[in-house]
Amino acid sequence: MAGRKSPNGSRSEQEGTPEPRRVPMREFSRSLPMSLLRAREAVMRQFRPSLRSHGLTEQQWRILRALTAVDTIEVTELARVAFLLGPSLSRILRDLEARDLIERRIAKADLRRGEVSISSKGLKLIEAVAPTSEAIYAEITHRYGARKLAELQDMLGELERSLAAMEVAGEGEVEADE
Repeated sequence: MAGRKSPNGSRSEQEGTPEPRRVPMREFSRSLPMSLLRAREAVMRQFRPSLRSHGLTEQQWRILRALTAVDTIEVTELARVAFLLGPSLSRILRDLEARDLIERRIAKADLRRGEVSISSKGLKLIEAVAPTSEAIYAEITHRYGARKLAELQDMLGELERSLAAMEVAGEGEVEADE
């Protein structure tokens, strides 16, 4: 009976160690979502100390960076481009507004909608963080390679575009229930 699974099927009797479960899926560590998360974590680990030293969270920085690309943006569109859920975005915007890093107002065309823009204080903070951020990008580029980094960004964009047209299982069912 040595080397066989115990009645519960989880341990080798001889070694007393868990045996890997056999499931009809690729290895967890080789799943695309996990590979992308590990890569994201490796990148963000480089930026977090700088953001922390300026009193910013990753999400706050993402919003400020998104706001530097536009004059004004509707809150719903900001949530979309920054990949944040509405409740999280509302809390983050409240915190950024309290620090005078953004300005909020009601949309002239539709009084039910809010608009956001970066303030002059927010732009000054971006200018303060930018040199360190660019130095980190330069180091990442040096270590990984400019060509490989450009190819990676192109491939990620291509992956995103190709999946955008793919039907998401269960998505239509949710909409029908609403």
